[in-house]
Amino acid sequence: MSKRLIEIKNLIKHFPVKGDTRNSKVQAVDDISFYIDKGETLGLVGESGCGKTTVGRTILRLYEPTSGSIIYDGKDITKAKMKPYRNKMQIIFQDPYASLDPRMTVSGIVGEPLVINKTFRNKKEHNNRVYEILSLVGLSDEHAQRYPHEFSGGQRQRIGIARALAVRPDFIVCDEPVSALDVSIQAQIINILMDLQKEFGLTYLFIAHDLAVVKHISDRIGVMYLGKIVELYTSAGLHKNPMHPYTQALLSAIPVPDPEVSIKKKRIILQGDVASPINPPKGCRFNTRCFRAQEKCHEESPELLELEPGHFVACYFPG
Repeated sequence: MSKRLIEIKNLIKHFPVKGDTRNSKVQAVDDISFYIDKGETLGLVGESGCGKTTVGRTILRLYEPTSGSIIYDGKDITKAKMKPYRNKMQIIFQDPYASLDPRMTVSGIVGEPLVINKTFRNKKEHNNRVYEILSLVGLSDEHAQRYPHEFSGGQRQRIGIARALAVRPDFIVCDEPVSALDVSIQAQIINILMDLQKEFGLTYLFIAHDLAVVKHISDRIGVMYLGKIVELYTSAGLHKNPMHPYTQALLSAIPVPDPEVSIKKKRIILQGDVASPINPPKGCRFNTRCFRAQEKCHEESPELLELEPGHFVACYFPG
C-alpha cells in the first residue's frame, strides 16, 4: 500500500474569459506538483485569488483539469469516472450560509449522501447513522429536524462537516472552513477537525488565509502566489526559516500580542499589487513586488527545488 494518498503532478487549470475574442484565459493554477501522505494535513495559504480553492476543487474534479495528473492512493483518476471516488473524497465549503440547502432539514442534508450511496437498509438505520454523525460534530438528535436558518454560523459549519463525514471519506478538502466565523468559534471548529482526524485517520487539504490557524492544524504548509507554489515545508520549519521573499512578507504580517516584541519585529511591506492571472508577468510571477528581484527573475520562471530535506523553494535568490 502506498503511503501517499494524494499526488498532484504538473496540475494546470485555466478558465476561458467570457466574451473575450482573443481567447484569453485566467491562469488560476499553473503547473504545480505536491503530495499528501495518509493521515497528514497539508495547509495551503496565499492571498485571495492565488488559486488555492481552484486546487482543492480540481483535485476533487469539481473542476476538470486543463492538464496534469491527479493520483489517488496510487491510481490515476485524472480522467476516471468519479462516482466510485465520491464517497472517499469530500469537501467542506467556505461559506456555511451558502453551502446548505435552506429547503432541507439537517437530517435531509446529512442523510442525502447516505441515500445516494445506498449505505443503509431501512429508515431506522438511516436515522441512527445521521444521529451518530451529528453527535460527532457536537450536535444533538433534536437538531436533525430543524432547518439551516435556525442555526448560527458555527453550527451550520458543523452541519457541513457532518455532511462531509457521512460517507466515511479518507480525504477531505477543507476550503477555508473557519474564515466566515468568529475567532472563538474558529477554535471549536479546528478542534473538531483535529479530533475527527485522530479518530478516523482522515487526510486533509486545509486551505486558509490565516497563517496562525494553518500552523496549528497543518503538518506541512504550501505557500501559493498567482497560481504557483513558491514554498513548501513543515509547519514549524516554515515559520522558523522561511526562504521565499513572499513567505517572509506573509509571516512578517502576523500580529504579535506582546507590544515590546511587536515594536522590534521587522515588517516587510510589499509594493504594488498582484499581477493579473490573465496576463501574469514573464519569469517569476512575484518579480513585480519582490525586494530581491534581479534580471534573471524577469526572464525565466524558477523551478520548485529542494534546498534542504523536505524544504522546497521556487526562487533564484532564497534566504
